Amino acid sequence: MSQAIKRVALLFSGGPAPGANSVISACAISFIRAGIEVVGIRYGYSNLIDYTPAQPLVEGVHYMRLTEPALRRTRSKEGILIGTARANPGKNIKAPEDLHHAEKVAPMKRVDEALRSIGVDALVSIGGDDTLKTANKFKLFQDLLPADQYRIPVVHVPKTIDNDYSGIDFTFGYFTAVETLGTEIRNLHADAEAARAYFVVECMGRSAGWLAYGAAIAGEASMVLSVEDITAEYLAPESTPKRKIMDLNKIVSRIVTMMRKRREQEGKDYGVVVLAEGLAEYLSDEALAGVPRDDHGHLSVANCDLGKMVAKLVAAEFKKQTGVTRKVNGLQVGYESRCARPHAFDVMLGCQLGVGAFRALAEKGLNGVMISVAGQFDLHYVDFEKLVDPKNLVTVVRFIQPQSDFHRLARFLSSFPEG
Repeated sequence: MSQAIKRVALLFSGGPAPGANSVISACAISFIRAGIEVVGIRYGYSNLIDYTPAQPLVEGVHYMRLTEPALRRTRSKEGILIGTARANPGKNIKAPEDLHHAEKVAPMKRVDEALRSIGVDALVSIGGDDTLKTANKFKLFQDLLPADQYRIPVVHVPKTIDNDYSGIDFTFGYFTAVETLGTEIRNLHADAEAARAYFVVECMGRSAGWLAYGAAIAGEASMVLSVEDITAEYLAPESTPKRKIMDLNKIVSRIVTMMRKRREQEGKDYGVVVLAEGLAEYLSDEALAGVPRDDHGHLSVANCDLGKMVAKLVAAEFKKQTGVTRKVNGLQVGYESRCARPHAFDVMLGCQLGVGAFRALAEKGLNGVMISVAGQFDLHYVDFEKLVDPKNLVTVVRFIQPQSDFHRLARFLSSFPEG
């Protein structure tokens, strides 16, 4: 397989994550030392999705050669050497039968043609669950090519600071993001104590609460709530199995109860409450009116401003119950953590995943697998079929399991966890 591959492409898609350059650097160097050329596709799929022979890809604009001199001392560098974007060539492929629809697969066909036009014969995909879905669709598209046509093998490296990926325990960048946000929460806690105030911090975490919980634990927040905490007790009457809607008044009441107990039992008139931004998906249709969705169908939760919304309601309810005016500030955090300088753990994890991508393609001849690690950074290769639903081609989110030891840890460390 190493002799069959002459030029491999690395592509990063979706939001940034600390350790991205660890993956890119270690992966590229591994291929280069095996005599295989490496190109970095710039800005995700955005330069591939509109490819035509009349407008060929230009080196230095649409892609870049990755060489040892260019990669020197980049493992711990912030940002993403090859850039990123959220363009989605598989947007219209929602089921296996769509792969036989010429119009729906046209963007994926252009991606395939673009890669072939610059001599790419293997692809390393780096990104979140949506990018994994795209990699799987690319593999399925390749499977349907004529028997005599070369198929470009693809492997995927999981990336998300949200850490909600199936098939791997921790994704690169997660712990750096947790530490970055934990530091901010500790600073806000000192500010709150000085001014006798509260902060309601809306933390990144579109689907699950890993980042919010980790940041709350590291930052010593007074309370943390995520989608895993929206049980039947906190659902609104109009909620249905297909469309869960939380009762915002009950969430506000829980926060105010905690504030009152801190004041009455400990004499503390300050604190920090962390909310996972994914809770915005549980808002009513009225509250979400006009909020846009991206190419992957995800709600633009940043536009909901959940932190400020809840902060305003909490301040009003606290005054109603106690007669005391307490300043409650709402703010969003998360973006500042995505390109932070990666910690040693994320550098090591990113490097091992990058090397794993090389080994999967060049040494083991694999195709359609996600690179994973377990134990002492032991490499594992998980088939796409185990991670993506074969009927709707959607990945499965890994939530924090209620009453798991990690869930119980965050609850145990909160102020008055039963509040």
